[in-house]
Amino acid sequence: MTREQAFERLCARGLADADSAVVVDHLAAADAAGKPGHGLSRVPWLERLLGDTLDPSGRPERIERSAGFERWHGRGALGYLTMAALCDAVASDPPERARFLIAESCFPTGVLGEWARRLADAGFVAVVTATSPRRLPHPDGGPPLTGTNPIAIAVPSSDGRPFVADVSMGAVTHGDVLAGRARPEELVPFGGPQAHKAFALAAGVELLVGALAGPEPGAVVLVAEPGHDPVAGFRELADGLRLPGDRAA
Repeated sequence: MTREQAFERLCARGLADADSAVVVDHLAAADAAGKPGHGLSRVPWLERLLGDTLDPSGRPERIERSAGFERWHGRGALGYLTMAALCDAVASDPPERARFLIAESCFPTGVLGEWARRLADAGFVAVVTATSPRRLPHPDGGPPLTGTNPIAIAVPSSDGRPFVADVSMGAVTHGDVLAGRARPEELVPFGGPQAHKAFALAAGVELLVGALAGPEPGAVVLVAEPGHDPVAGFRELADGLRLPGDRAA
């Protein structure tokens, strides 16, 4: 599927042109980063969401704000649009030192590392995490208990190349299943014999975000001004090895 086709199909579902462009840009960036499960192949799934549980005309809303804190609500919008609104709000009105943001009813959030990168490009250290519908079972089996619940960490650098780590707790992603790259039964905590570690992180995120954003899938974002510049030195230590978040040459 091309970008143009994706844009037209999302617009046909009722998304405004500007909103469709935000979503397509995010999906195309995922494809370019080698994450096709989060790329344009997701458009048919998004079309179903827009015809079922999400509102094409929904607009994310900031419902609470105080010094160093914001609470947002998706208001039925695609989570991509809520995450974009959070990033835009931070960039247009930077915190004096740090800001903690909670997004209720925020799904799907896409590639969290891309949102963290946007915040790092704006000059902030960022931690981004989010929940999704329950997809991962306990390592000992049973029904799904948590989402894949990724965690992304981005740190800006004076050399203009931020460090961006983005790890989902699943051995595969739901996007891989949607794209036919993995079977549903492969959607388990990663780690094989050590899968209890990934499950612990997934459960921790599930309960952390649930306590702050409520029972529906949501997101939590922390941004802060860096006091130091460790990335360039870490690159020297890595001596040419590719680091998480590095773009292809």
